[in-house]
Amino acid sequence: MKLALSKRAAKNLMDERVVWVNRKSVWMAHHTLHAGDTVEVPASHKAAGEAPAKIRVLVEDDHYLVVDKPSGVLSVGEGSVEELLRVQTGVPTLQAVHRLDRDTTGCLMFAKSSAALDAAVAVFKTRHVSKVYQAIVFGVFDRSASTVDQELDGARAVSHIQREDYSKDASFLKVRIETGRTHQIRRHLASIRHPVLGDREHGLKFARDPRLLTVPRQMLHASGLEMPHPMQSGKTFKAHSPLPADFRRCLRLFDMGK
Repeated sequence: MKLALSKRAAKNLMDERVVWVNRKSVWMAHHTLHAGDTVEVPASHKAAGEAPAKIRVLVEDDHYLVVDKPSGVLSVGEGSVEELLRVQTGVPTLQAVHRLDRDTTGCLMFAKSSAALDAAVAVFKTRHVSKVYQAIVFGVFDRSASTVDQELDGARAVSHIQREDYSKDASFLKVRIETGRTHQIRRHLASIRHPVLGDREHGLKFARDPRLLTVPRQMLHASGLEMPHPMQSGKTFKAHSPLPADFRRCLRLFDMGK
């Protein structure tokens, strides 16, 4: 069978680590295939490459807005949420206050001016920002709550974990982070042997459970953001993003949620 993919599209799938050969994650373009090998790609990636639809704005005021970031799009850079949002809103000065990984969905904050950006970054540095994520991870998380306080890249990193639900093969967690190290939640959860489902970099490298092959992306969602308003003293700026459809489908796939 030959897929209707260009060499570039095929290379992009390899780079995204969504290609499985005999249920083993493969990302090297020179990997040799043999007769009888089974190659699988999550269905949602086979038609990848389309630009996202209009980005949903969750909260907006005179200085900031928080959008519901879709998966598969960078926060900043060419073709990013930042670039698309500048066109959508007609505000060319929009700048991302923080970033989410390409396949992480949910609350992403933007400043409308340089002054607003500087003020927001200053608040982020004080750690007076509550950032809440939801994740679906491999295995049974056997505690109702736990904290991972483990250095990443030589700096302190703290993740507070709360179990929301679980089945015999996976768990649904809420994670609040005190720090914002690169891939912090994904790396912390992998370190305690509960990697995020669909995480191609820090997650499972072999899919014994065939359901894992259908998980289209890393199941990590930025559900909440709350902080003192950087430009209005005494006020609170907050946003909430509901679970996206693919996340809810994954919960049902692993016998959680409704």
